[in-house]
Amino acid sequence: MTTEGADGAPVRLVRGPGLLLVWLYGVMSVGAVSRSAYQIATEFDRAPLAYALSSVAAVVYAFITYTLVRGGETARKAALICCAAELVGVLTVGTWTLADPSAFPDATVWSDYGMGYLFIPVLLPVTGILWLRTSRRQATAPPPAPGDRAAEHRPG
Repeated sequence: MTTEGADGAPVRLVRGPGLLLVWLYGVMSVGAVSRSAYQIATEFDRAPLAYALSSVAAVVYAFITYTLVRGGETARKAALICCAAELVGVLTVGTWTLADPSAFPDATVWSDYGMGYLFIPVLLPVTGILWLRTSRRQATAPPPAPGDRAAEHRPG
């Protein structure tokens, strides 16, 4: 759950907004895995592309959840890359479902930019990217100068 800061002290990734991101990605993982597993097992012939894309979304959500919980600089970078790829996927599938609805007889997690999930699929990667970039800046910020009373009272 940590990455090392400029002073060598660990910086937690799962704090503040990071904790909310882990929770939301965890919920989305469970939802996407459950939905895609059921649909692939029971009605794959009906909409194979949609159900396969839902399973891809499930893997992406699970991987991002894992990397956020694991922490560390390598995991932070992997989560950042995966959030960017997720955003590209959501935008691509969202646009595709609007441009050619006949290609998707049933919805995916990312259909219509995640409208069926209150647009969380399009907002989550943006929020994740912003948080991961902010956590990197906090990790590389120089340590406060000795006697810097304001720094002692800053949350972090």
